[in-house]
Amino acid sequence: MTYTHTLTVPLPYEQAVQRTREALAEQGFGILTEIDVKATLTTKLGEEAGQAVGDYIILGACNPGLAGKALAAEPQLGALLPCNVVVRRGNDDEHTTVETIDPQTMVQLSGNPEVREVADDADTRLRAALTTLGEAGPAAG
Repeated sequence: MTYTHTLTVPLPYEQAVQRTREALAEQGFGILTEIDVKATLTTKLGEEAGQAVGDYIILGACNPGLAGKALAAEPQLGALLPCNVVVRRGNDDEHTTVETIDPQTMVQLSGNPEVREVADDADTRLRAALTTLGEAGPAAG
């Protein structure tokens, strides 16, 4: 089972993170949480562990309207929120990878028709954000 939507972009890591934030915002998502995985691993396990993962951030994206509908339909879905979006780049990579959770995962776990409606909307929005990010192309200069 595939549980993410993935896009590889020819952007430096920092720029990919910024453009990902912007593309998500255009689709009504705010960032509730942010985990710098490389920094966390470096702090907890040492420099070698941080270097092994490369640049890696998890953005906890939330569209309040969709989250409210999902929780009203099934309060347990809070365990699957927010929608995680990963921006990562290995140390020797020339491109940056952006991955979003596939909201259809919630439907497979729930089966609730109201959850399906929310997941379909979230899926459309997350895919649109990736499309926007993919169309942005490399930065000038």
